[in-house]
Amino acid sequence: MRQPLGVLSRDEEEQEINITPMLDVVFIMLIFFIVTASFVKEAGIDVNKPDASTSVPKEKANILIAIDANDKIWIDRRMVDARAVRANIERLHAENPQGTVVIQADKDSRTEILVGVMDSARMAGVYDVAIAAPTSGE
Repeated sequence: MRQPLGVLSRDEEEQEINITPMLDVVFIMLIFFIVTASFVKEAGIDVNKPDASTSVPKEKANILIAIDANDKIWIDRRMVDARAVRANIERLHAENPQGTVVIQADKDSRTEILVGVMDSARMAGVYDVAIAAPTSGE
């Protein structure tokens, strides 16, 4: 006996593949990988750091500040005026209070700018300030 159009027989219904559970698993895996991914923060420019024989890698450095050879200050890949450094550090420190400030100063930059950035960090309430130097792998 023929069935009307659009109506599936019982055998045809059982042959269909239900992909909903597979989509659920893929979606959960996607969320897992997004949550566990580590994001690398960079100051925004490459700096020629001076050599230091006692340099140690710093963990939890979430506020990276770069000072280039022309004494320009970079935070989060954008150039920042020296007067706005403190406000930027306060904002970033509010986002992650456990983080530290790491200053990547070019070896040709002036010490006056470096000291000014360190003072701005301390005035912003961050007392854990480090100066980046190349490690043995760089």
